[in-house]
Amino acid sequence: MSAHHALIQNGLPRRPLGRTRLQVSELGLGAAALGNLYRPLSDAEADQTLAAAFDAGMSYVDCAPYYGFGLCEQRVGAGLRGREGIVVSSKVGRLLEPAPEVSDDSERFGFRSALPFTPVFDYSYDGVMQSWESSLQRLGLERIDVLYVHDIGRMTHGYRHPERMYQLIHGGGLRALTKLRAEGQVDAIGIGVNEIPICLELLEEIDLDVILLAGRYTLLEQKPLDALFPECARRGTSIVIGGPYNSGILATGTRGHAIPRFNYEVAATDVVFRVRRLERVCREFNVPLPAAALQFPLAHPQVASVIPGLGGREQVEQTLAFYRTRIPAEFWQELRSQSLIHEAAPATDKV
Repeated sequence: MSAHHALIQNGLPRRPLGRTRLQVSELGLGAAALGNLYRPLSDAEADQTLAAAFDAGMSYVDCAPYYGFGLCEQRVGAGLRGREGIVVSSKVGRLLEPAPEVSDDSERFGFRSALPFTPVFDYSYDGVMQSWESSLQRLGLERIDVLYVHDIGRMTHGYRHPERMYQLIHGGGLRALTKLRAEGQVDAIGIGVNEIPICLELLEEIDLDVILLAGRYTLLEQKPLDALFPECARRGTSIVIGGPYNSGILATGTRGHAIPRFNYEVAATDVVFRVRRLERVCREFNVPLPAAALQFPLAHPQVASVIPGLGGREQVEQTLAFYRTRIPAEFWQELRSQSLIHEAAPATDKV
């Protein structure tokens, strides 16, 4: 039997999402690249990416209106035709307004999309409902399984944070989400953010099924172990990990030609130094750094899925290889003994 067929038959292990009926594959597909994040991808390449991921057993795909201003959702919808059993998440919090001045795919907000729309923040009841309905249309689906509030938080909004929070809490954004869940229009609701304090704040306001946390629980950062993960465990809220490579530095390392990037920016010296220490342990145990970065978050029982951004069939295949890399228990012990991971961080021993 070819390895390809073995993949399809074996699939990938699935984990429950919060207290919902949903189960997601441990390894999912973060679809921002399909919205032409930083570089254009053709429709054919997008289709091949989705087909490779789904054929390999990735049964969870995450998209957002913001990714390519509708392009990502259109492509994901096309890739889902004729497929069953794939869990789909999208996001609310930004509406796409017509931008007739757009004439080509020059980069806007990081995306190389020529779709003539521009994103506008709206966390109100009507904004959430409109966003959800528009996403259904772009995806061409009758339902979206998981709906996240996108990019709420002080780090994102600065001085406008109180106003955005007011819209979400008092302007009916959260009410819209709980209504959609109560009516069975969506199975799970959550937030998709890359900052921790807002997660703790909103857990006090609403019963979240899942938090999509990007870049904050990785081989480089484990702050959620202090307060957020214990609180999520208490409430039965799952975590989905985005950005397992911290914007790239844990994928490229520090030795290549690429400028190491961390948290969407050029990596600071102390971050580069820490990654070099991680790389030394990786060399000692012959473990690829990206394999360790991908597998590390999955060892935590609160984590349901890790969803690296994938654009291209080769990236899917490479990611699956990293996911299946055997990493000895001694490797994690060495990281812990050098204080390179939090003493409370569980470590995987994938056989």
